[in-house]
Amino acid sequence: MSKKKVTIVFDIGKTNKKFFLFDKNYKEVVREYTELPLTTDEDGYPTEDLPALQNWIKDNFNAILDDENFEVKAINFSTYGASFVHLDQKGNVLTPLYNYTKPMDQDILDLFYEKHGGKLKIARETASPQAGMLNSGLQLFWLKYKHPEIFKKIRYSLHLPQYLSYLFTGICVSEFTSIGCHTNLWDYDKADYHDWVYEEEIDALLPPIVPTSASINTSYRNKKIKIGVGIHDSSSALLPYILSKKEPFLLLSTGTWNISLNPFNDESLTDEDIENNCLNYMRIDGKRVKASRFFMGNEYKIQVEKLCAYYGKEYGFHREVKFDQDLYLRLMKHKAIYFRFEGIILKRKMITATDLNSFATFEEAYHQLMIELMDLQIHTITNAIGNSEIKNIYIDGGFTDNDVFMKLMSHHFQHYNVMSTHSPLGSALGASMVISNKKIDETFLQQHYQMKVLQPLILNY
Repeated sequence: MSKKKVTIVFDIGKTNKKFFLFDKNYKEVVREYTELPLTTDEDGYPTEDLPALQNWIKDNFNAILDDENFEVKAINFSTYGASFVHLDQKGNVLTPLYNYTKPMDQDILDLFYEKHGGKLKIARETASPQAGMLNSGLQLFWLKYKHPEIFKKIRYSLHLPQYLSYLFTGICVSEFTSIGCHTNLWDYDKADYHDWVYEEEIDALLPPIVPTSASINTSYRNKKIKIGVGIHDSSSALLPYILSKKEPFLLLSTGTWNISLNPFNDESLTDEDIENNCLNYMRIDGKRVKASRFFMGNEYKIQVEKLCAYYGKEYGFHREVKFDQDLYLRLMKHKAIYFRFEGIILKRKMITATDLNSFATFEEAYHQLMIELMDLQIHTITNAIGNSEIKNIYIDGGFTDNDVFMKLMSHHFQHYNVMSTHSPLGSALGASMVISNKKIDETFLQQHYQMKVLQPLILNY
């Protein structure tokens, strides 16, 4: 019996750790999910358990190698960003994998801006809204001044996707998508590391940059295997669209964060963009992707829990609510703000408390919530489109199952071709594609993503 030739992708999210096997046509052959318990760093802050993650990867890799049904041809890694693994001369890991939500000491931040320029200036030049540890370059600055004895021992700092690749190759590299995702490291206008990186001599700790499509051929248990250098998950999720679509598009990736990604806008960010939570990601060729994000899924969950408590519904009830045109038009006639948002920093009128007395039913209050969230969604998408000639908008992720959200999107963007796409493969598929030389065509997304064109609503105001 001939073995099936496969590519393994380890797709590491903050919550779910997944591995996939893809055949040569990018069809999914195997998928496994797990959640690994967190550990804590030296300050007691929760963080990824790196040894547990390594063991899980190693065990799964060895199990596939031993499986008589498969012949492993390649491996790649897509992971969340803004997370560094620091290695000493011998390749030993020096610190925990610090969580990007860990608060950063204010005195360190003050020192950074005092030495290297104001918050807005750095944010604009590095296309990174300032967010402490989430700007992973700042983590190196923090180590230098907070833990100098550890900092002195660092030979290389690797972003998480490149560290996982290093486990298999022993070779340290950097690549564009990890450097370019809100790290504070990259000056997009200069197309090089930012001046502060050189001034602090941090460039010496960052390994040589290679293309994201690079791979290293290695022999493992007498088998020749191609090992990818890893890719940042947001850039990876965008890749199948870029490779298969010729016309400019915007991808709205929905979930905890709703991120509007526009690979066809290469304008420099302005101060206003930064204030509107715009940033840049990087394509695999180093070109910029203009993005804007807001914490929609997080806010939605907070508010829906409150609605359920108020109207005496079980939490899952919101999934059954369908778009009601009459309700929508009635609410739009007397448009006002009724919800006090808790986790969103985008500019909107602030009210002191949420007012639900005006709504007789859960459904009515829910439609009002979606109208208020959609106002911010329209704003962030418009920012990401900028002056580019976009005709197509693709929507993927959790909100594609939300009837009210999708109907409102098709209504507000009726001059665009709006499509919903369903792919449980997310960023894993991009990681598989980036190290393959196989060309794909326009039909690729149709085959893999169950694409549906949304019909614009004809509303009689």
